[in-house]
Amino acid sequence: MVPFRRVRVVVDYRPALRHRTGLGEYVHELARALTALPGAPVHVTAFSASWRDRVTAEAAADLPGVRVVDRAVPVGLLRRAWARAAWPPVESLAGPHDVAHSPTPLLLPSRRGAQVVTVFDLHFLHAPDEARDVAQRDFARRVRADVRRADHVIAGSGYAAGLVRDDLGVAPERVTTTPLGAPRWAADVRRQRGSAPGRHFLFVGTLEPRKNVGLLLDAYETLCRRRTDVPPLVLAGGLAPGGQAWVDRAGRGALAGRVQVTGYVTDAERRRLFAEARALVLPSVDEGFGLPVLEALACGVPVVASPAGALPDLVAEAGLVAPLGAPGAWADALERCLDDTVAADLAVRGPRRAEAFTWAATAEATRLAYERACAARRERR
Repeated sequence: MVPFRRVRVVVDYRPALRHRTGLGEYVHELARALTALPGAPVHVTAFSASWRDRVTAEAAADLPGVRVVDRAVPVGLLRRAWARAAWPPVESLAGPHDVAHSPTPLLLPSRRGAQVVTVFDLHFLHAPDEARDVAQRDFARRVRADVRRADHVIAGSGYAAGLVRDDLGVAPERVTTTPLGAPRWAADVRRQRGSAPGRHFLFVGTLEPRKNVGLLLDAYETLCRRRTDVPPLVLAGGLAPGGQAWVDRAGRGALAGRVQVTGYVTDAERRRLFAEARALVLPSVDEGFGLPVLEALACGVPVVASPAGALPDLVAEAGLVAPLGAPGAWADALERCLDDTVAADLAVRGPRRAEAFTWAATAEATRLAYERACAARRERR
């Protein structure tokens, strides 16, 4: 394959509006990193459409070299038009391009550009009852057709690549794996942490069924019965359907006064929570990548994670992995993080592991995926 000299990419930036969770962080950091690649330039248009939410001035300023197109149109109406008629083409909203990249498994309608989709997990397909909004219900209904029609598929991890091949029947040569990158702010957080042991256990993520926070509460309550010096538990993230029961439980009984539920946190608050964390805990039943885990590793925060999805490969030897369905084992893992020797060892292992993940590498692998998509598009024509 002969690399092209110049590619124009329109990336669907909508997941980065309002609360920039894992998918939104991926979209934002990828757009930023693509424009910084050496060699053949990637010209990125970050496309957003919403009647209510705008791309903030702060976000736009953090995307040097990225063209931002922010359309004030009803996003629900646009989503329905795209789902039912693949209209209007994104060219009519964001301008001409060579590649239309959707960070979700649903195609971004394009008249002439190669179409690329990203898949992190298929939990919405494996557990359809847990779909928390209409967009995720669309995923379950359309994912097979859209992924097969795409000119190329990007997988956010080796685990996700396996799902695309095995569950969706996509040929391996049509899939490129592009793991995510460690945060730019990790070094600052490490300096803030210094040698302090940390003030709290930390969970970061949307309070939704697949995050399995009930197991964490069980383990934390078990540990609190064992000893009196257990630090507080902070649950940081937005509330989704299915998560209210955890919030209610956190405020009563043995957990009352010990568990803080913050709701969605700003970037500054997130960094402060990492700087003061004794350990990050993620008991998910499925994860397509696990960005909070990588952030914690990069910050030198000890990690306790489940063996689900992409998490074991991400954590490797740099953190602790506890089995699902075993609150006692999770309590043991949390207790190990209270041992200063164990915590200090994990604080060294984490940043070393995180060095393998950079947004520059993500962007380079994504550029290769764009090249393959354009080649596939030309062959089809």
